[in-house]
Amino acid sequence: MTDIVYEHPLNEQARVYLRLDALLNQVTVARNQADMPYISLFRGLFDLQEILEQVQVKADLAKDLDKQRQRLRSLMDIPHVDQAMLQQILNELDGSHKAILSSPRLGQHLREDKFLSGIRQRFSLPGGSCSFDVPSLHHWLHCPAEQQQADISRWLSPLASLQTALALWLRIQRESSPFLAQTARNGFYQQDSDNGSMIRLGLSPEFGVYPLISGHRSRFAIRFIPFTEGKEIPENLPFRIAVC
Repeated sequence: MTDIVYEHPLNEQARVYLRLDALLNQVTVARNQADMPYISLFRGLFDLQEILEQVQVKADLAKDLDKQRQRLRSLMDIPHVDQAMLQQILNELDGSHKAILSSPRLGQHLREDKFLSGIRQRFSLPGGSCSFDVPSLHHWLHCPAEQQQADISRWLSPLASLQTALALWLRIQRESSPFLAQTARNGFYQQDSDNGSMIRLGLSPEFGVYPLISGHRSRFAIRFIPFTEGKEIPENLPFRIAVC
């Protein structure tokens, strides 16, 4: 049975990056479905906009890409390092770094869009997306699919550099540390994290438990909770973990 992989940030930047990546994937998946789940699409867009208004993502991500670039450059000419692969990743980092720096202010185009601005506030209300609350949305939902996709492309295209840079940073981070087999005693496990950015945890669904992770960049703890009330946790629970 394939493991479920859980990811947990160990610092605020990783927390923001994981949320942004999840929202960008949510919006992309929604737009590509035949019967487009518009609630998921617009909630994803508005959540993206809110994060981009609150956090200076552009500067932080450019800085973190540069740190990755400097770290990987230090591996050049070291024996047993795949130099071709390393150079390819460095080229990707160079391209993403330049693209994110040259991009306009992230999220500005969403804030200036009259249609999105007109329906955003209603989405914060329970059931606020009803046709009598947002008739403009009701009209948009009856526009031709080609027009809808053109609008979505207009909203997402300015975020392409962000999506590419995030995916690259997360990929490098995830691949920086391999999964190691560990065992939780009586549903509990703790470990030093050595300034990691995030935890990746692989757990078989056959045990019927999920992890609650707490901690920071120097130390973390995991408590495994039964999904079904009253279910017992194995005394020795095997799982895999990577501190990235």
